Amino acid sequence: MTRRRTARSVAHAGAPHPVGPRGDEPHRPRAAEDHGAPYKLWIVMARAFTTIVRRADAHLGRYGLTPAEFGTLDLLYHKGPLLLGEIQRMLLVSSGGITFLVDRLAEKGLVERMDCPEDRRARYAVLTRDGERLMAQIFPEQVRYVETLLEGLDPAEQAKATELLRKLGRAAAELPMPGKEPDARD
Repeated sequence: MTRRRTARSVAHAGAPHPVGPRGDEPHRPRAAEDHGAPYKLWIVMARAFTTIVRRADAHLGRYGLTPAEFGTLDLLYHKGPLLLGEIQRMLLVSSGGITFLVDRLAEKGLVERMDCPEDRRARYAVLTRDGERLMAQIFPEQVRYVETLLEGLDPAEQAKATELLRKLGRAAAELPMPGKEPDARD
C-alpha cells in the first residue's frame, strides 16, 4: 500500500505516527480546547500552578529549604509549638514524613522536640532561636515574592480566584475517590 506524502509526512519522514481514519492523513488528537471548558480549565490551572510553585520553590531554595521544610517552619512561626501529629495533618504528610522533616530541621538547628506533659508518646516541635531568626527574615521575603508571582491578577481578581478555587476544591472533595468505596472521600 502506498501512502500519499504530505508536507507533514515529509517533515517527519521516518518517524512513525498514527494514521487517520482514511489511511492517508496522520491522526491528530484533539486539542485540549476541543474537549470542553472543564478539561481546558484543569490544564490551565495545572500549568499556572506548576509555574508559580517552581518559582516559589526556587526562591526558598536560596535558603536551603524545601517547600515542606518551609511549611513546617511557617506553621511553628505563626502557631507556636505544635504536636508532630498536628503538623502532619496540616501539611498533609505521613507520620514518617513529618518525623523526617522535623529530623532535618533539627539537624539544621531550626527546630527542637519537646516532650508533651499530657501524653508521653507525643512530642512537640518548637522553633529554636535560630529558627525564629530565619523565619523573621525569610517569611516577609517569601510573602513579597509570592505577591510578585501573582501580580498577573489585580487584587479583585485574586479575591475572586480564591473564592472560585475554594468552591471548586470543596465540590471536588465531595466526589468519591476513584478506586475506593462509593462513599469514600479524601
